This record gives sequence, C-alpha cells and structure tokens, in this order.
Amino acid sequence: MLNAVGAVELSSIAKGFEIADLMLKTSEVKLLLARSICPGKYLILISGDVGPVNAAVDAGSEKASHCLVDNFVIPNIDDKVLAAIENVVTVQSPQAFGSVEVFSVSAIIEAADAAVKAADITLMEIRLAMAIGGKGFFTLTGTVASVETAVNAAVMVASRKGLLVEKTVIANPRKELFYENI
Repeated sequence: MLNAVGAVELSSIAKGFEIADLMLKTSEVKLLLARSICPGKYLILISGDVGPVNAAVDAGSEKASHCLVDNFVIPNIDDKVLAAIENVVTVQSPQAFGSVEVFSVSAIIEAADAAVKAADITLMEIRLAMAIGGKGFFTLTGTVASVETAVNAAVMVASRKGLLVEKTVIANPRKELFYENI
C-alpha cells in the first residue's frame, strides 16, 4: 500500500529528465511514471512515504522554475485511482455515468482521488494527456446520487486551480458507451 503519490508536470521534455533525476536523488521514492505527454509536456509520478514524496516534489518544483505546469502530493491516495490510471478496471453492469475533464494531468489525478473518497463509485479510467491535447479526464459509474456526489467533489478540486474544462453525469447511459468507445 502506498502512503503518498506526488507528481510534477512540466512544459519541457528535456527539463523533465533533469527533474525526474533530481526527485529520485532527493528522497527515497519510487518512480511510477516518467514520460512525455501531449502537447510536448513531461510528467513525473512518484510514490512513497509522505515526507520523502513532499521533499521530492518540492525539490522538483523549485528546480523546474518557469517550466512548472502543475504539481501535487496526495497522502493516502485511494488504490482505485492507480488502477484507473493503469486501465485495469472492468465494468460489468454500468449504472449512471460521470466524467470530469481538466486542463492538467496533475489536476485530474487529484480530482479523481477526491471523487473516489467522496462517494461509493467505480472509477473506470483516467486518461493522462495522450492524444487529447494535454488534458486529462476520468470516467466513473455508480448510482446517480453517488456519481453526482463524486463528480461534484472532483469539480471542486479542479476548480480551485481554474483547470476545469467540463463535467457530465448521465443517469441512464447507453451500454455502447462502455465498450471501446470511451
């Protein structure tokens, strides 16, 4: 079980390599993801104990200077968030459907974590900036009330940074939405 997850999102791929190396040298953390994302940005996602993750994200953010797009540290991240990032969630009986879209990869992970902690929902997928213009979005299902609660919690997190693009809740979605179209 992870204690914390942190990320630094940069506007420069070249700077991304430097910052990833610095973050790994700053603290005892595990590298979960370090890669380019659309549109020419770089994302570093790490995990570990809260203190080391905070130290690594702080060091990376400071060194990033003008290349910093966004960052975060989430203590006690919900396991559902990581499963949705890895796209390992299968939905057998979809109920109400919700989606939240934001301008930042960091903000979508934070918003998804808030959503799963706010209501009993199934987080289906988190898309991180590939082939969607650098934006991020997640999809979820559950009862109408739980989906509305989860989406509203996510919107509050994304809106704090001014990064919300759009949200939606569909009470009775067509089944076709859940098969290879999302």
